[in-house]
Amino acid sequence: MKKRATARDETRERIVRATMALHDEQGVATTSFADVAERAGVGPATVLRHFPTIGALVMACGAHVAEDMRPPFPADAPQLFQGLVTRQSRLERLVAELDAFYMRGAFRLLKAANDRDRIPELDQFLIMVDGGIEALIRETLAEEVPSEQLIGVLMALCSVSVWRGLKRTGLTERQRQGILVDLLKSAMAAVPSRRSAS
Repeated sequence: MKKRATARDETRERIVRATMALHDEQGVATTSFADVAERAGVGPATVLRHFPTIGALVMACGAHVAEDMRPPFPADAPQLFQGLVTRQSRLERLVAELDAFYMRGAFRLLKAANDRDRIPELDQFLIMVDGGIEALIRETLAEEVPSEQLIGVLMALCSVSVWRGLKRTGLTERQRQGILVDLLKSAMAAVPSRRSAS
């Protein structure tokens, strides 16, 4: 029984790893069960036995991807900003955290975004990622009560698409982060918060 369970787990893992490689190469929505079976060296029926739907397979891959990417989680936000009292230092921490996250995960985030309308599980994953980023932004503005418009503007500027655009220019990490901090400060000056927290 133990050998059978081990073999089952090894086959499952092989299927997941094969799927992740295919997703990286050709995207999620265009990867079929037949593609996965061929890459994993198993029959299509074996893939279906382990993962009866595309969604189940995507969810299993997502658990591995999340381990690799380490996306921001709302519960971690307060600790990341602990001891930082100035707006500048908090913005710098926000940008550094996002820069590190996107270095780990931009490629897969962009792949997921391409197929989020066709694969609900991808949409759920990206909504979770956005929730973590929003929590970092709100923690950055801890002494203020920001308007939803300001949060939306800061979310747009903190997006992986903006990060990728800056990265493609060949800027150093320090330059890239400095520009984004300045963009966020400009946005905060241009879009008013509702009020300062008392």
